[in-house]
Amino acid sequence: MDARTTVEGVEVSTLHWIGGERVESAGAFADISPIDETVVAEVARGGEKEAEGAVAAARDAFASWAATPVAERARILHAVADGVAARVEPLAAVETRDNGSLLRSMRSSVMPRVARNFRFFAEQLLGLDGPAFELNGYRSRTEWAPAGVTAVVTPWNAPLMLATWRVAPALAAGNTVVLKPPEWAPLTASLLADVARDAGLPDGVLNVLQGTGEEAGAALVAHAGVDRVAFTGSVPTGKLVAQAAAANLTPASLELGGKSPLVAFADADLDAVVRQAVGQFDNAGQVCLAGTRLLVEDDVYDEFLARLLAAGAKLRQGDPRDPGTDVGPLISREHLERVDGFVRRAEADGARALLGGGPNKQLVGLYYRPTLLVDAPDGSEILTREVFGPVLTAQPFGDEDQAVALANATDYGLAAILYTGDQPRAERVASRLVAGTVWVNCFFVRDLRAPFGGARDSGIGREGGTYSFDFYADVKTVCTAPWD
Repeated sequence: MDARTTVEGVEVSTLHWIGGERVESAGAFADISPIDETVVAEVARGGEKEAEGAVAAARDAFASWAATPVAERARILHAVADGVAARVEPLAAVETRDNGSLLRSMRSSVMPRVARNFRFFAEQLLGLDGPAFELNGYRSRTEWAPAGVTAVVTPWNAPLMLATWRVAPALAAGNTVVLKPPEWAPLTASLLADVARDAGLPDGVLNVLQGTGEEAGAALVAHAGVDRVAFTGSVPTGKLVAQAAAANLTPASLELGGKSPLVAFADADLDAVVRQAVGQFDNAGQVCLAGTRLLVEDDVYDEFLARLLAAGAKLRQGDPRDPGTDVGPLISREHLERVDGFVRRAEADGARALLGGGPNKQLVGLYYRPTLLVDAPDGSEILTREVFGPVLTAQPFGDEDQAVALANATDYGLAAILYTGDQPRAERVASRLVAGTVWVNCFFVRDLRAPFGGARDSGIGREGGTYSFDFYADVKTVCTAPWD
């Protein structure tokens, strides 16, 4: 198996990164680009043997990294951030080729966020200061002690950004990491290993285990030598991960699916609502936070639909490397068929497609037209299950109570978007929505100090700021008696 490949002019290793070395496997899997369905790389296919080696390397490196002074850990994390910032262009080019995301977004926001993840948690580490209490002269203080080895398993829709959202705080906390990137888009994780090496991260502190979820991922999260599991992905897989971690009493942080509502009242800025609704087609709808259920007050519902259809008709679909493209491809043939299955079943249930409604027949490959469905029956699959594609639904509502009832009518609770010109109403409705994050008159604003996570089937746990250290570390209380 060739150990390196060239993608968009960038040389990428296709091997594992374990203990500071590139490691081969007996087998390989094909990494297929969704842009044209061609094989861009044959990547090492790890399993139980490679997972064992990666966890062992991480355990060997743990004591030294945990004992590294926080100022030095922070310095190295800043150096990793510098390395990412210096490589935005090649990282963006490789990830776009690998998962079909818009190149312009990779350059302008996604890869800069990768660098920000490392920089933010380096600064958080330096400012980490727990509360102190006193009771009858006895003083208690809080410490965050490194927990051990963290397994990070990440999805394909924003593989490097979502990986480093977990990797950076785990490293900052003093843990070592085994990262299992998605088999549908693994290559930027390999480049991250190069960046970390060049930044001076000691061998074994970050390991990259390539392979499928059923083989490498399953072996990793079930390993008794893992002390924390961080997973981002689907609800069914999240349940399997939780079961595997529970067998070893390993704490798990799970960010799972979403079916977020976008609720708009008649007093909202309708132009802003339409812009936000069209924006939910971002990344071809492959965004867990996306407000795919458009709930609009009766008085402006028809006008909203007319404006949305006009705006949606202007979207350009095509090669995500083209700066004029607004909507790229879906990740795989399997996923395109899954998305289309949702739409076909919705139409059979009585829904109508006012926009799109199927694959883009003018483009060969994995391009699914931005789709808007109306008249879906309450409680139907298309209104309650995550599609993870460029498919929106629209429903009218009459008052606050109905808006909240419709918004909460799923098993998910990752996010919600609320538009209104009435501040008291915004506060009332936001407090009633079941969601880990509610955005009011905005979307996707991320203060990394704030807790992030989902309610209901959208996940377990919160990360961000000190909340991340609460998970990746063992929170310790030191209680001292009065000194003579």
